[in-house]
Amino acid sequence: MERRILRTECPDAKGLIAGITGTCFKYQYNIIKNDQFSTFDDARFFMRTELEGDFSTAQSFMEDVKKVIPEGGICKLMPVERKKVLVLVTKEAHVLGDLLIKSYAGALPIDIVGVIGNYDKLEDLTRKFDIPFVTVSHEGLSREEHEAKMLEAIGKFEFDYVVLAKYMRILTPNFVNSFPKGSLINIHHSFLPAFIGAKPYQQAFNRGVKIIGATAHFVTNDLDEGPIIAQDVIKVNHNYSAESMAKAGRDVERQVLVRALSRVVDGKVFIHGNKTVVF
Repeated sequence: MERRILRTECPDAKGLIAGITGTCFKYQYNIIKNDQFSTFDDARFFMRTELEGDFSTAQSFMEDVKKVIPEGGICKLMPVERKKVLVLVTKEAHVLGDLLIKSYAGALPIDIVGVIGNYDKLEDLTRKFDIPFVTVSHEGLSREEHEAKMLEAIGKFEFDYVVLAKYMRILTPNFVNSFPKGSLINIHHSFLPAFIGAKPYQQAFNRGVKIIGATAHFVTNDLDEGPIIAQDVIKVNHNYSAESMAKAGRDVERQVLVRALSRVVDGKVFIHGNKTVVF
């Protein structure tokens, strides 16, 4: 028996759940899990249905599903399988290291197909897992020239998602638009209040912040303002130095990215405008 995930997005209407699940029954698909949500402001319906069965009739099934949802609706049947992920890095190892270990151990259903960095500092770590590492230095290049070389290197890999694992380069619209919507995922610190620029944890320490955290989001042309997938915070106090605050922040970044990536590759995240619906 195969397992697949049916993702449905359409204008809300009466009888949608009955219509979709009834179609599943018609094709003798067993529903393992079902989640649905309708937005409050624009009545948009989202549903994720985990199915088990014989999918030799999947094409006819999808045609029938489309008949029971309103015009303009979107439905997709996803295989349950490990996704291919390409990772972009600079110098920080904590996020990449966590992804490598969790992929290797099976704690994340992903295969890391390669790592590309604008420095070679993380090459040794990457190659310990028999994963190719490519260095694309930005030294002496304009942002556009460097991104052209990055896109050339990226184009040599097959992947489902690209993860910016503390990749510390601001991306141009040309770079972002080179990827399908929802395929670029970023992780960064989230402070209350927010601090930008160099040494954010030192800035936070100097201001005596009481909460630090992390945000994982899809990348758009608006810097660090794409649809949020996952967030978390921890409390800190006067006992924390800037160094211990940074260490705690790195732990949160790792945890939040893994949580976000796990949901994305499992088909649990829908993009709705500049927000997400996450099951």
